[in-house]
Amino acid sequence: MDLQLEGKTALVLGASKGLGRAIAGALADEGAEVITVARSGGGLDGQPHITADLDDPAAPQTIIAAVRDGGRSPDILVLNAGGPPTGLAATTTPDDFAAVMDRMFNAQLALAQAFLPDMRSRGFGRILAVASTSLVTPIPGLVLSNAVRAMLASWCKTLAAEVAADGVTVNLLLPGQIATDRLTSLHGAMAAGSGMTHDQITARAIAAIPAGRLGRPEEFGDIAAFLASPRAGFMTGSAIKVDGGQTVTL
Repeated sequence: MDLQLEGKTALVLGASKGLGRAIAGALADEGAEVITVARSGGGLDGQPHITADLDDPAAPQTIIAAVRDGGRSPDILVLNAGGPPTGLAATTTPDDFAAVMDRMFNAQLALAQAFLPDMRSRGFGRILAVASTSLVTPIPGLVLSNAVRAMLASWCKTLAAEVAADGVTVNLLLPGQIATDRLTSLHGAMAAGSGMTHDQITARAIAAIPAGRLGRPEEFGDIAAFLASPRAGFMTGSAIKVDGGQTVTL
């Protein structure tokens, strides 16, 4: 299937590794120009890269200026931010939430609002937000992620209805247990507090997945590329689980 991404420009946040890198690679493979954004690391071969830290309140303006100075305006915006620290609802403070708000909500909101007018005027735009299956079932020990991602998801769902008639779609991707550095780190944290080894934690996680394995980042990237394409023009306001069947609610 030709995803018709030749000539499209994508801006992908958190693209130095993990799911962001996989999405950027899939879009580039389909012929899109991909501008990657990350705190460190380079872009894809032959593609532009912007170094920015979403924890910095000035980061959105830095990114917007760099994109526009290059004479570009993205057709596709992938909102993706590194996960916050683990924590319990009973002890996580307002300051803890404030510490991750720029990265996980404010920066992404600012970027979407900056590039939306051009998408709407062209009659084509794709906004994808990488969230988590915690939107369906909150994950114990990840209260910051559970709560802030839910806020972004509600904003995305509201926006989807506002811009659908202009040819702009807004969708969420909900990764489950996919083999990334982030998952390795989370399993390590679980192991440290449980008396189990890292391998035992990972084995327990796999046992809970009907597919019987962890997901591969490239699988996730391919789904994102489809949603970013003109082929997916009638899909908006959706939250798509990519979790090997682990999350049981529809």
